[in-house]
Amino acid sequence: MDLKQLEYFVHVAEFGSFTLSSRFLRVAQPALSRQVRALEVELRQTLFQRNGRGVTLTEPGKRLLEHARGILQQVERARHDLEQQRGAVTGRLVIGLPPSVSRTLTGPLVRTFRERFPEASFGVVEGLSDHLLEWLAVGRVDFALVYSGSAPASIELAALRVEPMYLVGARSARAGAKLVGPAVSLEQVAAAELVIPPRPHSIRMLLDSTLADAGLKARVALEIESVPTILDLVQHEGFHAVLTLNAIRRSGNEAGFQARPIGKPRLAATLRLATSAQRPGGPLMEQAIALVRALVAAHWA
Repeated sequence: MDLKQLEYFVHVAEFGSFTLSSRFLRVAQPALSRQVRALEVELRQTLFQRNGRGVTLTEPGKRLLEHARGILQQVERARHDLEQQRGAVTGRLVIGLPPSVSRTLTGPLVRTFRERFPEASFGVVEGLSDHLLEWLAVGRVDFALVYSGSAPASIELAALRVEPMYLVGARSARAGAKLVGPAVSLEQVAAAELVIPPRPHSIRMLLDSTLADAGLKARVALEIESVPTILDLVQHEGFHAVLTLNAIRRSGNEAGFQARPIGKPRLAATLRLATSAQRPGGPLMEQAIALVRALVAAHWA
């Protein structure tokens, strides 16, 4: 296989159409089809299912797409790494962020990145911590912020911040104006009807393992990944949630909730920086990591 075949394959997969891909790439559709077919013949796999509306990936096609994206990004990194030898901070970075961090950090990150690195470009990919670690391993992202406490040997983790977790409920008249109320025990958390993300979300894994160590099990009423939806159900339907204070404060409706610290010692999640131990960083990545560290520190100051 060659890089052009992989590039054509990725575009067809993302557009879901040979016609749209040929227009975007400015390549004749028969030539595009021949390149993709040659790739299928070489790999002895059918990569696309053709239908009247376009194409969809087969299971082998989905697996190849992850590898192809990583390979093409690695080639682009190598090209920019050589360009950086001339002294300019150039290139492209893809940063992975969990949803709870992405909602508040992406805006400041975009603005500051463009100011400091005008000759570089970058993208942000949002996903659960386990997914971000997988994408980092295959090269889809250059580095990531995750809440996971474990990773393959090829990935290095460095703690950035410890965030206490709270049992969140609707604020009653008795609670007054205080956001943070008295602490609750693990037994009280286990007794509450929870709206919580499904496994392998980091908050869910942390809570389940902590309760299991104490011989307890959570009462999960609903499994939902969206924090705004979770907070809406907490406020209006009488459920509880396990979240950070940051999630409540960024909701724009802090007055509607009360958060109570969990357990002694306090239940807490650790935000970590994840980088690949197998790929060179380069000046752009090193400076971008320093920028992200500073933004995280300032954001939670």
